Amino acid sequence: MSIRLLLPPRGSLLLSPLRRRRTPTPPPFRTTYTAVPPRTSSFFDLPNRAFTGVSAMAAGAQQRAVEVRESVELTEKEEKIFGRLLDAVRHFSLGTQVRVAGGWVRDKLLGKDSTDIDIALDNMTGQNFCERVNEYSEFLGEEQKGIGVIQCNPDQSKHLETATMLIDDIWIDFVNLRSEKYAENSRIPTVEIGTAKEDAFRRDLTINSLFYNINTKSVEDLTERGLEDLKKGLIATPLPAKSTFLDDPLRVLRAIRFAARFSFTLTEDLKEAASDENVKSELGSKISRERIGHEVDLMMSDKHPVDAMCYIRDLGLFYVVFAFPEKLDPPVLDKHDWLCVSHIEAAWNLAHSIGNSVFSGGSDPKSQDDQKRLSLYSALFIPVRNMVYMDKKSKKVPVVNYIIRDSLKLKASDADTIVNIHVASEKFAELVLLESNENLETVKEKLDDEYLEIPTDSVKRVLAGLILREIKGFWRVALFILALINPEVGNASGSLSKQSELNQRKEKYLSVERSITDLDLDGVWNLKPLLDGKAIMGVLEVKSGGPLIGKWQQRLVKWQLAHPKGTMEECKEWMKQSQQQSKRQKVECST
Repeated sequence: MSIRLLLPPRGSLLLSPLRRRRTPTPPPFRTTYTAVPPRTSSFFDLPNRAFTGVSAMAAGAQQRAVEVRESVELTEKEEKIFGRLLDAVRHFSLGTQVRVAGGWVRDKLLGKDSTDIDIALDNMTGQNFCERVNEYSEFLGEEQKGIGVIQCNPDQSKHLETATMLIDDIWIDFVNLRSEKYAENSRIPTVEIGTAKEDAFRRDLTINSLFYNINTKSVEDLTERGLEDLKKGLIATPLPAKSTFLDDPLRVLRAIRFAARFSFTLTEDLKEAASDENVKSELGSKISRERIGHEVDLMMSDKHPVDAMCYIRDLGLFYVVFAFPEKLDPPVLDKHDWLCVSHIEAAWNLAHSIGNSVFSGGSDPKSQDDQKRLSLYSALFIPVRNMVYMDKKSKKVPVVNYIIRDSLKLKASDADTIVNIHVASEKFAELVLLESNENLETVKEKLDDEYLEIPTDSVKRVLAGLILREIKGFWRVALFILALINPEVGNASGSLSKQSELNQRKEKYLSVERSITDLDLDGVWNLKPLLDGKAIMGVLEVKSGGPLIGKWQQRLVKWQLAHPKGTMEECKEWMKQSQQQSKRQKVECST
C-alpha cells in the first residue's frame, strides 16, 4: 500500500501524517433513549470462562436480543464536523449526499462512543471532496489541512483510493460509494462509482452496512438486514458468505473479531464458508501477513480475545493464521491448535482469579494493556515454547519468534519479549522450589565461584534478583506463565476450570510474588553497580578490560544482591580479599 500527500496551496500548512491517528473518545452524547449497558473496559471485570469441552461456536450458538437505539444522537463535535461538510456541499452546490458508513453507525446505535468516522460520497472521490472542504476553509479565512491519500492495492484486496483529513482534531476517511464487479477468472474487481445500495451490499457484514445520511439525519439500512441482525446479535454477510470471503478473505477474520467483541453469533452459512478450503487457501496466500497480524492483534487487545481464538480454532483457521515454519523440532502436531487455545483460556481464568497485580509492572494504563496483550500471546504459545526451527543461517530459532515476527508481522520487540517471558518462567521454577528450601544447595553451587560465596540466607534473593534483572517489568507476567505450566497439564483449560486446581496455582503465584516483594526486589533491574568497569580495573590493578572485567561485573551484581546495604568501600574490600584468597588457594594447590 502506498500513500501520497497532497499539499494545500499555502506553504506553511499542516500536513496529514502517513498513519492515521485517532483522537481521545469524545464526551458522552446527549440522549433520552435507553442506552445499551456499557461494557466494562477492565480486563478483570469480565467473568471467568466456564470450560465445557465444546467448541466456542457450539457454546455461542444461541441467539440473544441486543438493545439497539432507535436513532443516532450526535455529540456537539460531531454536529460541528458534519455541519462543516454540509456547508461545503451547499457553498459549491455539489449536490453530494454525505453519509457516514460502517462501524461508527453500528457503534452509535449500540450506545457506544466512536471517533472512527468514514465518509462515503455519492458523486465524487474522497480526494476531490477534501479539496473542496479545504477551499471552503480558505473562503472562511481558516487554515487548510493536509490531505493524505492511501492508494489502492488490488493484490492486497485494497480496491479503492482513500483520502484522509483532520477536521476538528479527528482524522476522517473519505471514499466514494462504489460497486465491485468481478470477471469470471479474476479476483481483482472492476471498481466503479456506485449507488448507496450497491455499496452497502459489497460490505463485509450486514451490521457494518448501515449508513447515517448526514443530509437527511437518518439511518439507512439498504440491505434490509443490518438493523435486524444487529438486534438479533448475528454476524452475517450481505451477499453469499463464500463469495464475500473469496473476494476479500480478510473478512473472515473481521467476522470473527466482531463476533467476539460483541458476543454475537456467526450464522451457519458464514461458518461453513469460513471453513471452506478454498477460502482458507486464499486467506493464506492472498492477504498479507501484516493485515492478518493486525486483525489478530486487535482481537488480542479487545474485550474477548479467548472467544476470538476459539473461533479461529473451531473454524480450522489456526494453522493458516499462525503459520509455522518448516523443519520443526519437535514437529507440530494436529492437536497443537487445541492445546494452544486451551492455555489462553486457562490464562484468562487464572488472571481473573489473581487480579490486577499480574500486570502492575506497567507504569501507565497503556503499558499495562500491553502487558495483558503479550501475556495472552505468551499463554497461547506455551505448548510450542520449546519448539525450534533452523533458519537460513542454520541457527536454531524459537518457533514462537517466527510466528510473531513472520506469521503475524508484529514488532520484533514483541517476539523478543514473549520468548524472554517463556525463558524467565522456566527460571522461576527454581525459585518456586526454594520457597520450601528444596534445591537450595544446588542453586547455591551454581551462583558461587572461586571469588564469591553467596550466604545461604541470601541465595533466594540473589537468584530472584538475577531473574528480574533479565525480564524487568514483565516479571509478574513470567511468574504468571509459570503458574500455568507448572505442573504441566494436557488440557490446561480443563484443569483450570476446577476451582481447587485454580486456587492452587493462584496461591503458588501469590506466594512467590509476596516473597519477591518482601525481598524488596521489584524494580531491581534499575540497580546501579557500585563500581563501573574503570573502578573494577583499579581494584584489580589491571591496565586493560576484556572478559575478566565482564566476569567481575557479573560477580558485583550478585554481591550487591546478597548485600543490599553494602557500600562502595565494602565492595572494594570484598574484591581485594576474595582475590587474595583465590591466589593463596592456587599456591596451596600447586604445592
